[in-house]
Amino acid sequence: MKIPTEPIGSIPRPAGLIAAITAPADGADLTALYANAISDTLTELEKTGSPVITDGEQTKSSFATYPLEGLTNLAAEGMVINFEDGHSRQLPLLTSGPFKYGKYAVEYLKAAQKQTNLPVKQAVISASALSLIYPQNGIAGYTQAEFMADLLNECEKDIRQCLEQGAYKVQMDFTEGRLSLKLDPSGGVLKHFIDVNNQVFDRFTKEEQQKLGVHVCPGGDHDSTHSADIDYADFLPDLFELHVGSFYLQLASEPDRVKVLKIIKQYLKPGQTAFIGVIDVLNPTIETSETVKERVLEAAEYIPLNQLGTTDDCGFSPFCDDVSTTREIAFAKIKARVEGTKLAEEKLFAEIVKV
Repeated sequence: MKIPTEPIGSIPRPAGLIAAITAPADGADLTALYANAISDTLTELEKTGSPVITDGEQTKSSFATYPLEGLTNLAAEGMVINFEDGHSRQLPLLTSGPFKYGKYAVEYLKAAQKQTNLPVKQAVISASALSLIYPQNGIAGYTQAEFMADLLNECEKDIRQCLEQGAYKVQMDFTEGRLSLKLDPSGGVLKHFIDVNNQVFDRFTKEEQQKLGVHVCPGGDHDSTHSADIDYADFLPDLFELHVGSFYLQLASEPDRVKVLKIIKQYLKPGQTAFIGVIDVLNPTIETSETVKERVLEAAEYIPLNQLGTTDDCGFSPFCDDVSTTREIAFAKIKARVEGTKLAEEKLFAEIVKV
């Protein structure tokens, strides 16, 4: 396709898998449930016509905590992230060093690649998000500087392994970016996060950076957000300073899309592609392909066609216990994105030919 379209990552897990994870029962074969969920997800994504697919994050505990799985040097006392509907998520705290990942994303990538011939993209968590697990009071014998050095190395390794395994793209999830402005309106924390992540991205060549992307949204968990009240105008100028080729931007659920598109137009740099969200994952109503088409045409008024792509606003189920959206709705929405993007593409490029 001339206008690329890609998913963000997560797909709601099957009901049986969610039940086995949240309320383990005797006899439940979690390994088999995971395998079946991955296979079914890949099959259904292929049916949508999506040119690029993911494993749906079926075996991740969450988009943020997968590297921490299996670690024993953590305590459940970390930062609490509050969502507007009243529920919250809590990060763990590191209790001792050194810091190493318990699991790398390449494991998910390999499992998916074995079952599809389509290009597979892989989502990873940001260094900036994981930097929050170091306690404010420090750790005896393990300084914050030592932790950050280990963290940057591990984040680089997580990305590099995926590139070496042939990932179509490696997408860093950076939802804490917009949230940082809620916690620190001065923008100091956001600039620090941008710097931390660029320290990782700068370990890759310019060519490799074109295969890297960053996803941002105001959170999306149980059909609720944590920072939708933060103005994109305060966020995007710094975001486009990240040294990657692709930016996956929540937009469909924004109350004033044109305002955001004007900001994207102002700050988008040469060599960067803006994948604009044309699917509202928090709304159960399934968009029509015509609705998606109109959203793409709207975006094309501000973003050059050679820098425009489409995506979903967020993953559909970034945490393994999220049942707010069904698998059927998620796949139907993805199909609408693919078909609507193609309709817009046909109209836009037909107009170019006429000219």
